[in-house]
Amino acid sequence: MKYLMLVSHATLAGGLEAALNMLLGPREYTLRCELLEGMAPQEYANKVEQKLARVGEQDEVVVLADVLGGAPLKTVLATLAQKGLEASVIAFGGANLPMAIAAVMGIDDGLALDVIADAVLANGAQAVARY
Repeated sequence: MKYLMLVSHATLAGGLEAALNMLLGPREYTLRCELLEGMAPQEYANKVEQKLARVGEQDEVVVLADVLGGAPLKTVLATLAQKGLEASVIAFGGANLPMAIAAVMGIDDGLALDVIADAVLANGAQAVARY
């Protein structure tokens, strides 16, 4: 199974998930974990482990994070590496709604991770423009 993991500082990941649910409907494969103000690093790491508990060695994960190299993303990637899944993960920083929509559509269509990665990057880049 493929999973979409949304991670962020504060509540951005929850906002992305709410927007996805409104536009496309909820998906059982969507996971979300937010690093909230005042949350200790170990508390967040424990929360990430709980969210990823159902992800097994045959699964793949698309991770969308608010900031490339931020603590939420680093913690998720470290947890997935501990599960031996580093080869089954694609991760992105700078998450926006078009990227999330592309990920959901790719997962729903059963696309390979590299094809999903191309779509996520293309849709994310196209969405960032001056109006």
